[in-house]
Amino acid sequence: MVGDGVRKLRELSAADSLKRLAGAQYGRICFSRRGVPIIRPVNHIVELDAVVVRAHLGASLLRGDGQVVAYEADDFDEQTRSGWSVIVTGVARVVTDREQVRRYVTLLDPWVNMPSDHVIRIETEVVTGLELVDEDTDR
Repeated sequence: MVGDGVRKLRELSAADSLKRLAGAQYGRICFSRRGVPIIRPVNHIVELDAVVVRAHLGASLLRGDGQVVAYEADDFDEQTRSGWSVIVTGVARVVTDREQVRRYVTLLDPWVNMPSDHVIRIETEVVTGLELVDEDTDR
């Protein structure tokens, strides 16, 4: 069935990309340790133009001290060959304000049964998104 249902890529605006990211339940964070890229799946929330995750800093190796990271989420349907992908690049910082941490802890319920003792906020600097759509789509 190669070639059936030909699709094209359509670029998403930053606002539309963040809206789709906000609707996703999980994504993947990519960071570097000793020059080697590391990717970990995590759940997240989007707040304004920032992505917020909970992490176990020691286990994940994510420092959250201002390192540049990428965060990616997507949603694809194999049957219709449609979907989207969003990548956010920005600076990761540990949230230290106790009230903010409490609020984020109630909003972010980790899927993994291990301590996620830090809240990381990724301030977005670059937001890109692509959507896989029908070849005939004019939007």
